[in-house]
Amino acid sequence: MSPEPQAAPLAGPAPLIDAHAHFLHPLGGRADWEAVNAARLRAGERIGIWYHVASILGSWGFSSPVYFPSPADVSAGNDAMLALADAHPERIRAYVTVNPNHTAHAVDEIGRCVARGAVGVKLAASRRASDPLLDPVCEAAARHGLPILHHIWQHRTREWPSQEISDGLDLATLARRHPTVWFILAHIGGGGDYMHTFPAIAEVPNIVADLSGSGVDRGMLDEAILRLGAERLIWGSDVTMETGLAKLMGFEAIRLTPEAIARIRAGTALRIFPPGSFPRVERESNARASVAR
Repeated sequence: MSPEPQAAPLAGPAPLIDAHAHFLHPLGGRADWEAVNAARLRAGERIGIWYHVASILGSWGFSSPVYFPSPADVSAGNDAMLALADAHPERIRAYVTVNPNHTAHAVDEIGRCVARGAVGVKLAASRRASDPLLDPVCEAAARHGLPILHHIWQHRTREWPSQEISDGLDLATLARRHPTVWFILAHIGGGGDYMHTFPAIAEVPNIVADLSGSGVDRGMLDEAILRLGAERLIWGSDVTMETGLAKLMGFEAIRLTPEAIARIRAGTALRIFPPGSFPRVERESNARASVAR
């Protein structure tokens, strides 16, 4: 009996890189961590994700605060993330998560994890993006040619407990101080006023915005394209992968050109991550370029 044909990817067969993903690990306090990780990979395969670029935020609050993880929890989470990337070399890439409040550890951790294959830096809400304490982290990212994915609340109007949140204005301040570093502004659909974000970063060319987050408002993609352009956008799903898929389907609704869609799906990631981060996508892009010639 012949095997059933595999269903076509929901997002189509073209290269697709998820620049904002997360996995769990056994020290995070959840007994179902393996099942959650397996579910993400199954969903990614069904959607058509070629690579998940992912982070693990310490112990996810189990043994130190989510946004203020201890150095030990940071390293344990990074080790688990790197092990996942090693176990799935054709599907997963790792961010190195750091807590900039522990400056020396953060800088050392970047070097340690790059040596093991990390391709980017993940900053959460441990310290406001505009704070000079982040400068050593950015300098380390520059030395290694890594982009920085920064957790962002779309328009910070007040303080929130147990985190030091940033918005687009804060990230713009940091990015202007480090013009050779690429910054990924996290989840324009992740809460708050994305219409505040677009003008906040429009004149800072080394910031790209990721499309992740549970929000799929009508008009969100249109405004992102209008204010930033496709070359300043990068696809990501974060936790809610189904809303990431909805945004991919939304590209056709707003009549985005195939060239612009290709940039958002994979082209921007190829441009800002270190060369060799996504060999399958690079091979596909080179093959298509050869055919076009």
